[in-house]
Amino acid sequence: MSDYWATFGVDLHLDLDPAAGRRGGLEAGLRDAIRAGRLAPGTRLPSTRALAGEVGLARGTVTAVYDQLTAEGYLIARRGAGTEVAALSGSLAPAPPNPQEPPEPRHDLRPGRPDVSAFPTAAWLRAYRRALNAAPAAVYGYGDPAGRIELRTTLADYLGRTRGVSASPDRIVITTGFVQALALLARVLRDEGVAVMAMEDPGLPFHRDVVTRAGMPITPLPVDGHGARADLLATAEHARTGAVVVTPVHQYPVGATLHPSRRHTLAQWARTTSAVVIEDDYDGEFRYDRQPVGALQGMAPDQVVYLGTAAKTIGPALRLAWMVLPRPLVAPIVEAKRHADHQTETLGQLALADLLTSHVYDRHVRACRLRYRRRRDILLTRLAALSSDEAFRVHGIAAGLQALITLPTGVEEDDVLDRAAREGLAIDGLAEHYHDSHAQASQHPPGIIVGYGTPSEHTYPAALDALVRVLAEVRRG
Repeated sequence: MSDYWATFGVDLHLDLDPAAGRRGGLEAGLRDAIRAGRLAPGTRLPSTRALAGEVGLARGTVTAVYDQLTAEGYLIARRGAGTEVAALSGSLAPAPPNPQEPPEPRHDLRPGRPDVSAFPTAAWLRAYRRALNAAPAAVYGYGDPAGRIELRTTLADYLGRTRGVSASPDRIVITTGFVQALALLARVLRDEGVAVMAMEDPGLPFHRDVVTRAGMPITPLPVDGHGARADLLATAEHARTGAVVVTPVHQYPVGATLHPSRRHTLAQWARTTSAVVIEDDYDGEFRYDRQPVGALQGMAPDQVVYLGTAAKTIGPALRLAWMVLPRPLVAPIVEAKRHADHQTETLGQLALADLLTSHVYDRHVRACRLRYRRRRDILLTRLAALSSDEAFRVHGIAAGLQALITLPTGVEEDDVLDRAAREGLAIDGLAEHYHDSHAQASQHPPGIIVGYGTPSEHTYPAALDALVRVLAEVRRG
């Protein structure tokens, strides 16, 4: 076909894909040639009759191709002057290849992640099928930004029964994951006049980014072995603080449980100052030394926003989380949710409601708790065998999906992380979790955060082997 195009001053070859059909192949070939710049802006194209004869297509087919590409803006049809290539905005050079996803680590012990291979596929499919069979046609349309009433009703019962949360369906809002819930709260509280939000130090850096991107200034609230320093909220340094984000049941990443006296202090501070406490109950169901500690929200439901999620219990792919709100915040949060994405997807909400109502969710959580406790115990046994003098001290092991391991004096955190990377082992360092990570590095002992929930059952032993090799190298110097 290149000789034919040359008669029109164009040296071009079109690859016409037979699988796309006769019209589709010509349309795609011309479109790709224009995008790639092989057909330059202003190039006059053959008449429909001439091109049809050259490529063996009906003239009507070529006319339809020209019309389609003209409608899309690739061609310009000028009366009496034929059809020419339009000038597209931006570069006509071939687009760069999509960036490659970073390779998955050989051994994945990143914290804060569940074992996604344990997703209850069969139970989820059954719940999904039951939910769809029982659902009226209206569920396939737009719905309440607060979420499906079926899920909010069953969550109110479940959270009260298992987490001690004081909830009613009208105070629950379903969100597309925890991150959206946190961002909505930061924006609404900013609009409601909150000047500064306190966040635990150390804490998850990404959550700090979420809050600041929502336009809310943050200030650090130190954490020690008894959890967040709630007593500091009454000091002059926090005079402008109108909200605080805490992880009272299992502080991330230190692993402490908020001391009862600090729970009372936090609740009293919120009542006295009309402040808002945001409780991140990210892994409250996974307690190993006793019954799970109840949520802080039960002590002060008019001051505490409770945030929960299915990400750790079932899997992050569900993108389902929930807020239990003080009544004055319900309307502004629902309105903010409406403008964020209108509503969280409906069908997953119905399936989760079915799992909760049938108590399949409870049984799944119990099975996960046993599995993660067994993994924690194996981790502790391996570390004890490695270091009889407790050179590597483990913290936060009473609950959750990860442990903090503080390193011996003189060992640099970056050295451990570098050695782990060479082993193909993914773990997190402690320093990056501080608000001012550079300044804090010299003020706190170095540490690593190891997630024992992340690997599948068959990869967990090899991941622990890699961790032990790294720590043994560090111990030898």
